[in-house]
This record gives sequence, C-alpha cells and structure tokens, in this order.
Amino acid sequence: MIIPKQNVRNLMLAKEVVAAVERGEFHIWEIGHISEGIEILTGVPAGNVRGEDGQYPEGTIFAKVEARFSSMYEAAKEQQERKEVAGAGAV
Repeated sequence: MIIPKQNVRNLMLAKEVVAAVERGEFHIWEIGHISEGIEILTGVPAGNVRGEDGQYPEGTIFAKVEARFSSMYEAAKEQQERKEVAGAGAV
C-alpha cells in the first residue's frame, strides 16, 4: 500500500494487517512525491530532476514519458501538415 506521508499519523490498521506487515507479507510505503510511488511500482528511477542540459536522466520513467510525448507531438504535427497540404491542393 502506498500512502502520502502526511497521512501516516492518521493510519489505523487492523491487528491482522499489522501482523502481516511484521511477517513481511504486506508492505506500507509512505511517499512525499508521486515520483517515489512511480519508483516503488516500477522499480525504475523516476528521474524527476532534469540535468543541466534540461533533459531527464536517460533510462528514467520521466525521460521515457517525455520521449513518448515528443514522438506523439511530432506525429500529430506531421499529420496536421499533411492535411494542410492536401487542403491547399483542393482549392
């Protein structure tokens, strides 16, 4: 289970859950930022800090997301340009 750090003090668990945590059968992670949750869930560094070059570190989730968004943007841009060229020829 992943919970925000600010909610830890309000966490109430059944005895069975506490026992499962103690046996290592159940885990509770407290996080301060969504990037911590991403790392827990994927096992891959989130990379939430850009380098001096303005890029996320290679191999991180955020670098992969940014690359995918760039790819989608370029594809949409090319599609729009094709529509404009086709529309200009129809006039």
